[in-house]
Amino acid sequence: MAAAEPRILLARHGQTEWARNGRHTGRTDIPLLEDGRRNALALGERLRRAPWDGLPDARVRTSPLSRAAETCRLAGFGDRAEPWDALREFDYGAYEGLTTPQILQDRPDWDLWRDGVPDGETLGQVSARADEVVAWARSDGHDALLFGHAHFMRSVAARWLGEDVSFAGRLDLGPASLSVLGWSHGHPALVRWNDLGHLECRA
Repeated sequence: MAAAEPRILLARHGQTEWARNGRHTGRTDIPLLEDGRRNALALGERLRRAPWDGLPDARVRTSPLSRAAETCRLAGFGDRAEPWDALREFDYGAYEGLTTPQILQDRPDWDLWRDGVPDGETLGQVSARADEVVAWARSDGHDALLFGHAHFMRSVAARWLGEDVSFAGRLDLGPASLSVLGWSHGHPALVRWNDLGHLECRA
């Protein structure tokens, strides 16, 4: 049965070495760690239980980067998922692979969501991609389950709410987390954000 008001379920990929070390991981195809694979399995178990029950009517798409695609597969949605370039992570350009402290050594007042990055995507380009995802998700009455990356999915959340993409800087998103963008009294809303309950119960 289609949802009366379609939602986006955001599933961030599991843990990687670069994510664990705080390195900006954009288009570099970093694999999941073993712990990231376990967390992807736990996320899948969560989505197969109530109230999600496997999301039988949801449209499923994934970033083509292996850390997202493998999370999707391990969670049990690989056979239903369509790779989508629009879901790739922010292109960090010259800052790819660097940590924030390393960047701040040269630019002490730098902020990604205000200043962007040299030789990579502009904030306007990221916002336009996020708008494309939001428009697609609202294009029919079915929920959408998206497997992707922290900074870009935070951007999708900002644009779902009608906020400037810089609002994404106020949202945190952990590996293998589950979030839901939905509605409250007809207004776009954060229904669930950075839910890690399926991982905490394994701790």
